[in-house]
Amino acid sequence: MKIFESTEALEAALGTEVAVSEWVTITQDRVNQFAEATDDPQWIHVDVDRAKASSPFGGTIAHGYLTLSLLPKFLESSIELRYCRMSINYGANKIRFPSPMRTGGRMRGRFTLLSLERLPDCVQNTWRYTAEQEGADKPVCVAEVVLRQYF
Repeated sequence: MKIFESTEALEAALGTEVAVSEWVTITQDRVNQFAEATDDPQWIHVDVDRAKASSPFGGTIAHGYLTLSLLPKFLESSIELRYCRMSINYGANKIRFPSPMRTGGRMRGRFTLLSLERLPDCVQNTWRYTAEQEGADKPVCVAEVVLRQYF
């Protein structure tokens, strides 16, 4: 876990990869729960037999947005901003899903601090979030996300 005691300490990390999270297994149960929660039961995600027989991926894959939705989990488990009382998602500049996340595989998040802007009651940061699948050449999600940390 990377700990930052102040905005200045975080600012010193601009342009660098700040943290890498632990690996998480993407289970079929997690994919099914995400499909149910988002009303997206497309067969490539939830129908194991059909995906094995008909999918170009050889089995089910996680929703791209599931790989994005794990960003807070990965961020909170790998970076602590002690100067901040509350952090919110402000938006995203770019999101891409370059490669499928195969169900049963493991993924983790990498975080690079791209920018930091001081505002009156908070600090606005832009992070490059890269979700990678263990053993894969391409990431499963790459996003520029904007977060606000309030004092």
